[in-house]
Amino acid sequence: MEQEKRVNMIDGPFLRKIIFFAVPLAAASVLQLLFNAADIIVVGRYAGDFALAAVSSTSSLVTLLVNVFMGLSIGCNVVSARFLGANDDLGTSQTVHTSIFISLVGGVIMGVFGFFAANPMLKLMACPPEVIDLATLYLKIYFVGMPVMSLYNFGSALLRSIGDTKRPLICLAISGILNVVLNLLFVIKFHMSVAGVALATIISQAVSAVMVLLILMKDQGPLHLDLHKLRMHFPVFRQIAAVGLPAGLQGMVFSVSNVVIQSAINGFGPIVMAGNGAASNIEGFIYVAMNSCHQACVTFTSQNVGARRFKNITHIMLTCEGLVLMIGAIMGTMSYVFGHQLLGFYSADPAVIEAGLARLAIVGVTYATCGCMDTMVGSLRGMGSSVMPMIISLLGSCVLRLIYVATIFQMNPTPSTLYLCYPITWGVTLLANVIYFIYYRRKIEKIA
Repeated sequence: MEQEKRVNMIDGPFLRKIIFFAVPLAAASVLQLLFNAADIIVVGRYAGDFALAAVSSTSSLVTLLVNVFMGLSIGCNVVSARFLGANDDLGTSQTVHTSIFISLVGGVIMGVFGFFAANPMLKLMACPPEVIDLATLYLKIYFVGMPVMSLYNFGSALLRSIGDTKRPLICLAISGILNVVLNLLFVIKFHMSVAGVALATIISQAVSAVMVLLILMKDQGPLHLDLHKLRMHFPVFRQIAAVGLPAGLQGMVFSVSNVVIQSAINGFGPIVMAGNGAASNIEGFIYVAMNSCHQACVTFTSQNVGARRFKNITHIMLTCEGLVLMIGAIMGTMSYVFGHQLLGFYSADPAVIEAGLARLAIVGVTYATCGCMDTMVGSLRGMGSSVMPMIISLLGSCVLRLIYVATIFQMNPTPSTLYLCYPITWGVTLLANVIYFIYYRRKIEKIA
């Protein structure tokens, strides 16, 4: 039974396998994103624009604080896939127990830190006084649930390493329905505002985490989890960290620049904040659809490296890039064409909708560039190179954005000018990663 869940990622053709891998993963990611979308829609409709602005203003800060651990989950996916490609069951088992151990300990540490750092961090971001108390309350409750959120992400990363993206989808479908029901109950029935949507999110995430944990415990293959064997296997952890820490730091690099941009957006007031948050949430659906191909690229490449089938790497990368370009171009364009209707789900205020459309016209339409950039990085990570993509992202997406905000934006301080920094920095970073891919791909083939 467990063998049926495992996908042959070594032998081509790859297009059909990548699509079957990516579609459930995209659907699962959409459901996970719906946690936040449900928060924003319910709070915007039933708790007012200030509450909507409060929840929206926390997204970049949450991403900043959790990205190191999300990077480590990418590391455990890469290492587990590599061991599976090499048919090393002992290495796979050690990866499973080390990964779950990291998720629990790291989740607790991050939860405690985020709880106490919420208000000071929001002040540093220049969060407006009229929404900072609501935003702080939302963040504190959100970070209490960090251990279960971390557990789900690490557990689903392990399942992806064997090509199993369907069971995490089922887990999130169940918890997603629960999240919507609890949102409506807590906000409309009990008038709990931002506290209600935060509480609904962590309860539903706890359900999905427990379900993934049970799947791993019942697995009879190399991914079997025995809670009595949970501990840190340091040789495996070093391999996870070699890929995961640079990936996490790269995510933090993006988030630091996004926090700076969010701080600039906060200066335009609650209306622009709310419109930006709603548009950003819509773009999130485009991102996760493209990101499913990025995850496929990481996993397929890792298994082929483990099996020393290096000739498949370029074909896998080009297949994933083609899918990402198609998805991003179609969904990005549609997000703007139907932007008025989509933004209407988040707020009935015409000013908020117009503010959201201003972002979608620039960021949403060009989002395919971001997906192509991420997929190229995913191929490099799957090959084992994580430090150089981090450095490229540091220069291309953080330093360049900060320079842009400090110069061009200051000459014309409007939201549209600010949004232009996204496609510009994505394009520069993509080009640099393409050049490095060509170099590194030839390097590992020569070593082999």
